[in-house]
Amino acid sequence: MRIISILLVLVLAATNLLAQDTLIREGHRGCRGLMPENTVAAMKKALDVGTQVLELDVCISKDKKVIVSHDPYLSAAITLKPTGDSVTVKEQNGLVLYAMPYAEIKKFDVGSKHHAEFPQQQNFPAYIPLLSELIDSADAYARKKNLPLPRYNIEIKSKPETDDINHPKPQEMVDLVVDVCKSRNLFGRMNLQSFDVRPLQIIHRQYPDIVLSYLTANKKTVAENFNDLGFTPPLYSPYYKTVTADVVQFCHDKGVKIIPWTVNTKEEIAALVDLKVDGIITDYPNLFQ
Repeated sequence: MRIISILLVLVLAATNLLAQDTLIREGHRGCRGLMPENTVAAMKKALDVGTQVLELDVCISKDKKVIVSHDPYLSAAITLKPTGDSVTVKEQNGLVLYAMPYAEIKKFDVGSKHHAEFPQQQNFPAYIPLLSELIDSADAYARKKNLPLPRYNIEIKSKPETDDINHPKPQEMVDLVVDVCKSRNLFGRMNLQSFDVRPLQIIHRQYPDIVLSYLTANKKTVAENFNDLGFTPPLYSPYYKTVTADVVQFCHDKGVKIIPWTVNTKEEIAALVDLKVDGIITDYPNLFQ
């Protein structure tokens, strides 16, 4: 009986290790727990700690450049003006990226100001990069370090109420983002994601070869969310606190991989691995080491 118990423990341990080996590891905004978010340096650091997938966000500048930023404005939480002064909360709403040419956006420093929520974050001068530049830089770094070329999880930042204010309408935004991805031959190692169903629906119709992920942060069932989307996506990324065993099972029954966001402790990662999620998005990809 003792031998059977030992064997059972070994089997369970091996199963857990296998689950971790196959886990899709994504660095949120590169690795914003360690480096300034959505910067080239954050992507390189994420690669250094073994990240497989670089998660990032894209917005559009006034001159229709695809730029890497989570917020549609220059956020007071992370931005210094060209003068070195901090952008204030009151000022940030007037610094909409879609109203500024990229040459002007690039003058702002989004790396030196420490983000209060991330005590481990290193800080140094950095600018908002073009999507094309970030891809080129991360790929070149991977080659230099003899690392596998990363996959990219690119989030399209849009919502109906800010069309033509913070970003173009969905069709134009999709075309701009897809053109950059095409120019970098990225289709085989990328997916596009959004909370906004509209760009996902356009891509699903017009670019069926692009892998899509639906982001959610609501209390609806998975079935209700898929119904809103209008099709079953290959990937589903809900807020991690909404994930249960039933949610995971529903996704797997539909042939959908589930990759929750944003999971920032080893204990929470382990709990979700036990639920058999397919991947994890985290600000601290070093936690996978």
